[in-house]
Amino acid sequence: MNRVKRIAGLGALGIGAVLVLAGAAAASGGGGHGGIDPAKVTDFILRTANFVVFAGILIYLLAKKVRVKDFFAARAQEIAKSLEDLEAEKAAAAKALADVEAKLAQVAGEREKIIQQYIAEGELEKAKIVEKAEMVAARIKEMAAMTISQETKKATQELKQEIADLSTKMAEDLLKEKVTYADQQQLVEEYLKKVVEAH
Repeated sequence: MNRVKRIAGLGALGIGAVLVLAGAAAASGGGGHGGIDPAKVTDFILRTANFVVFAGILIYLLAKKVRVKDFFAARAQEIAKSLEDLEAEKAAAAKALADVEAKLAQVAGEREKIIQQYIAEGELEKAKIVEKAEMVAARIKEMAAMTISQETKKATQELKQEIADLSTKMAEDLLKEKVTYADQQQLVEEYLKKVVEAH
């Protein structure tokens, strides 16, 4: 900072010297043909003033350079920190995405497992239903066979009874037609004889 003050002091001293020289030159050539033209002196003073102002601004900026450097260093640190934060967020997002994909894969696996379980249970239930239906069908066949057998026996018995009744009636009718009263008397006597002999 002392260096900056010294440079500023030298600049001010230079301006003062220029102004003094310009004033002296103007005073010595006041009105003569061999002196310095006042317009040129004024132009020279203005140019010098411009240079001094520019130099002062440059010096001021150089003095601020330390603070500007600190500003840019701090800004660079902020940007670096922001980049680190973004990288951390990116890594966290990638991890979250990987977790979600792993969960989706797990859900897909569980879904497939549940589907296979339902298919197996369905096949088992189908087998049970088929087995039960076969048992019912076998029972129905057995009952039908028993019913048919019973109905056949009953029909056979009824048919035998009808044949016996019909045979008896036909025999009676034949006897009535062919047996005379004398034959009937002889049959009765033979029957009584057999009964007596038996007792």
